[in-house]
Amino acid sequence: MVILYRSGLVTTAASFVVAASASFLPENSLLSNVVNENLNSLYALGAGGLGLSLFLIHIYVTEIKRTLQALWALGVDGSLATYTSLAQPAGQNLIQYVVANPMAVWFVGPLFAALTGFVFKEGIVLKLTSIFERLIFAEDCLLNSPLKTVDYVKKLVSALQKIFRRGRRLREQNRVSRKDDDIGDKSVFIFNALPDAEKKALIEKLQQEKLKNLD
Repeated sequence: MVILYRSGLVTTAASFVVAASASFLPENSLLSNVVNENLNSLYALGAGGLGLSLFLIHIYVTEIKRTLQALWALGVDGSLATYTSLAQPAGQNLIQYVVANPMAVWFVGPLFAALTGFVFKEGIVLKLTSIFERLIFAEDCLLNSPLKTVDYVKKLVSALQKIFRRGRRLREQNRVSRKDDDIGDKSVFIFNALPDAEKKALIEKLQQEKLKNLD
């Protein structure tokens, strides 16, 4: 489950980076044309990866988890409706249509709201205090200035790269300082996979250790 959870994250990030790369490539180049022709597929792939991770994510407050999942579902439904009813008849892919018609952000927006909540949760787990500033910046890029695509996408990609680098450094520090390489919610998945008897024994052991530390 841990591998699937992280695979969803990687898929979402990779889809975004590939789709955004069109802004950096020369117009009418082969690579640029290939990316632009497959924007719908990249969007669907990224949304699917996010959905997988949201399905497997562990959040102690169930209501928050359900809210993120509901936002994802609304965003997917809104994206499908926008593409089939508006973008496709206009001869555009979904991303091009949203860029040209900023009000369409309200239909696809819940998907990115779910992504924002997901990143916020990971920021808390990894203790990345700077991530909250970048989240505000990312929301401004996506909602406040949808027409400034090239400059804003470049800034957004740069911000995301900083987040990923910061997270990688933190994980490397954890590997050095801790014998048990337990990153994020890995321990939760392992615990849930244990038989009930082993779960009970582990809880009793942890409680006994806690009492010893108090003494």
